[in-house]
Amino acid sequence: MARVSTYLNFMGTTREAFEFYREVFGGEYLAPMTTMGDMPSDPQGPTIPESERDLIMHAELTILGGHVLMATDMLESMGHELRVGNNITINLEPDSREETERLYSLLCEGGTDASGLQDLFWGYWGTCCDRFGIRWMFNCAESSS
Repeated sequence: MARVSTYLNFMGTTREAFEFYREVFGGEYLAPMTTMGDMPSDPQGPTIPESERDLIMHAELTILGGHVLMATDMLESMGHELRVGNNITINLEPDSREETERLYSLLCEGGTDASGLQDLFWGYWGTCCDRFGIRWMFNCAESSS
């Protein structure tokens, strides 16, 4: 079933922020938080330094009305910088790759920072910033044919 959630970026404080939000909203984690060290290694990808392995790769917490907050820690080792504009993203989880591609194509039109859609270990993923400066993330669980 399709879902929309809010994705937050932090600089090393995801765990602390989400414990705070859990107290405020009384929500529940949908799964245990995943750390950077939990990610499968990719021989062609970057190596996560030991100092960043305990940072959060992914967290999901329910808040009001069943809305889900998700988050990750940005990594200094990869040159990430937290700023207004990259700290909040609307996460779309369409039911199909076709719908993911349709939405991605339309929202990217006239926008910037398009990553392209790609198959990753959790599904079909991509991001873009639309022509109005709003960041969108796409996550589709449907596997490639």
